[in-house]
Amino acid sequence: MVLPRAAKTQRRTRIQEEKEEQILEAALEVFATHGFRGSTIDQIADVAGMSKPNLLYYFRTKEAMHRALIDRVLDSWLDPLREFDAEGNPVAEIRSYIRRKLEMARDFPRESRLFANEVLQNAPHILDELKGPLKTLVDEKAEVIRTWVKAGKIAKCDPYHLIFAIWSTTQHYADFDVQVRAVLGETHSGEGRFEDAARFLEQLFINGLAVHGPATV
Repeated sequence: MVLPRAAKTQRRTRIQEEKEEQILEAALEVFATHGFRGSTIDQIADVAGMSKPNLLYYFRTKEAMHRALIDRVLDSWLDPLREFDAEGNPVAEIRSYIRRKLEMARDFPRESRLFANEVLQNAPHILDELKGPLKTLVDEKAEVIRTWVKAGKIAKCDPYHLIFAIWSTTQHYADFDVQVRAVLGETHSGEGRFEDAARFLEQLFINGLAVHGPATV
């Protein structure tokens, strides 16, 4: 994980911590809007409301700010998957996962776009993490799904593509929010769209994985 320069000092003050958060909040806004390549340190300093030299005291490069944000996003983005419990009821576990992913799409759209932009550029800054810790976690949870299938608790399915499908359908509401709201129109594009999406996706996935006919959602 990339640490800001001030974080490496022996005595890190509250002001230093606040400045770092101020910079990262500005960097998130700029990166989510313009992508990594289209963003500049000058833009981030301007949004942060500080001078470029002051910003560079905390983060020496654009890459350092971007990596700090990506590390944070990856960690929080995978929390719902980490909680997938092999001993839990599959319907409850899948429903909870869908709900939490949609909540993250609703509450952290900029973080989702930051991650999507990185992956669309062939993940130059996080490919090792995707092939390492992320793959390890997905492999582990894929085995949980296989266990449910073998026990006859859910229909036979490819666990990886099930996870991919949940990722793509839930994060769509963050990455393509403008399109979603435009198509739904003014009467259906409020906060209720996330609840509508949750109910539909629960029906789609849970009924699709039911062993004997549609499951009760």
